Amino acid sequence: MICLNSIKKLKIAILFLTLSLIGFSAFAQKQQKPNILFIAIDDLNDWVSPLEGNKQAITPNMDKLTKSGAVVFKNGVTPAPICGPSRSAILSGFLPSTSGVYANSHDMLYSELVQKNPTLPEYFSLNGYHTLSNGKMFHKHGTKNGKTDFGAWAFDEFSRARRYNKDAVNNKYVTSSKAGAINGVVKLEYKEKKAKLSWGPTKDKFEKTVDFGVADWARKQLQRDFDKPFFMSVGFIKPHLPWFVPQEFFDMYDINKIEDLIIKEDDLADITNAQGKQKFKPTAEYKWIKKHNLSKEATRAYLANVSYVDKCLGIVMDALEKSGYADNTIIVIWGDHGWHLGEKQRYLKNTLWSEAVKPPFFVKLPGMEKTIISDKTVSLLDLYPTLISLANLPKKDNLDGHDFSKLLKNPSSNWKYPGVTVSANGTSVLTEKLHYIKYLSGEEELYDIVNDPHEWNNLIKDSRYKKEIKELKKWIPKKRKKASKERYKKPKNYVDADQDPTIKATRVFKK
Repeated sequence: MICLNSIKKLKIAILFLTLSLIGFSAFAQKQQKPNILFIAIDDLNDWVSPLEGNKQAITPNMDKLTKSGAVVFKNGVTPAPICGPSRSAILSGFLPSTSGVYANSHDMLYSELVQKNPTLPEYFSLNGYHTLSNGKMFHKHGTKNGKTDFGAWAFDEFSRARRYNKDAVNNKYVTSSKAGAINGVVKLEYKEKKAKLSWGPTKDKFEKTVDFGVADWARKQLQRDFDKPFFMSVGFIKPHLPWFVPQEFFDMYDINKIEDLIIKEDDLADITNAQGKQKFKPTAEYKWIKKHNLSKEATRAYLANVSYVDKCLGIVMDALEKSGYADNTIIVIWGDHGWHLGEKQRYLKNTLWSEAVKPPFFVKLPGMEKTIISDKTVSLLDLYPTLISLANLPKKDNLDGHDFSKLLKNPSSNWKYPGVTVSANGTSVLTEKLHYIKYLSGEEELYDIVNDPHEWNNLIKDSRYKKEIKELKKWIPKKRKKASKERYKKPKNYVDADQDPTIKATRVFKK
């Protein structure tokens, strides 16, 4: 006969076991949500070791990350070839033609579509994530209150490593087209107001620079105990102009061993309008570089900035590896667009050629142990729906992008989408083999990027490609949303100005 006391003890034990299992189940469910480490690098083209855009590039931390197990998208595509529209598209999930954000002066907050839809970090916050950010993620804009919009409204926490830090250059060694200086020597003949190039070593050491501050902030965050899964945005400003980084990064590249790019001097001759007139001319930056024989110096300066940001990236990756989050964190590294360094007789960005539309794009999932090279044309616009899928959040059906999570598991999976880039002047449609460009003014280009990776030979008049051109044209947006006319000047010293605190209250969405 079992005594009542024993039955009571048994019931208590069963109750305790049940509660323990419930608690464990809740803990397990909580742990199933992966953290997101979302890293943006400004103005970075394919001059990084994993992409071999320039084999002189020294990027050991990108190498380490990709070799430890990651997907490298060789044909990653930006939705827009300039900072503001690109970031607005990536973070909103809508192409410029859908949102009406085509230029840096266009603030996505005044797009009716963006007003009605949460951005990527807002969506994660709505669905149980803790979101935090430092560095450049959204583009900066002036507000009607005379303050600056840095995008702080999109995050639960927001920090600003760039505030009150200018990464000042050592004028003894500066090169600047507008200032008329070459290696610290100022002459009137060196001055070119229309050109925007400048480079040189900073006065401060590495640990005092802006992007180090961003990286060090991320390192400290990864030492925290979060009670929710996190979505951490890390925005590096380099290699955006001016190319001012510590001397140690210039010293990594011997100027006498820098290899010049091969530039086709008549490269623009076969891009003509209906009257047969050449559409493009060499830019002021290109002519200034040629006039003063500075191509190797410019290449070295850009590479120095790439190596600098790679070292900053390494700080974050090392911190993650040492943290308790490494086994449950998705890492995404992306450049907002590419950059020209002489190709097509120009420097800078905001073109529809491959140099501008193909930035680096790497994704590492927990458990990945080998490098996977993908030739699929995956757009950065696809990040929003894909990260939602990987985090098992509710699907958002009205986004322009497509979920590419299947490519992370099987890179040979069927993928029918080209990479579409929309600028203020036209549209680029990129496949694994062809690159089609259509300008609003009517001119067209077509390149066989397999046999002509430099895009030197415009095939648009070649009758053999009529069928392919017809198919590629189908991907050009049929309508282009007009940009909002509402915009405000940024205040003086806007980088140091206060963030407008009134915006966040306007961003209210239901789960």
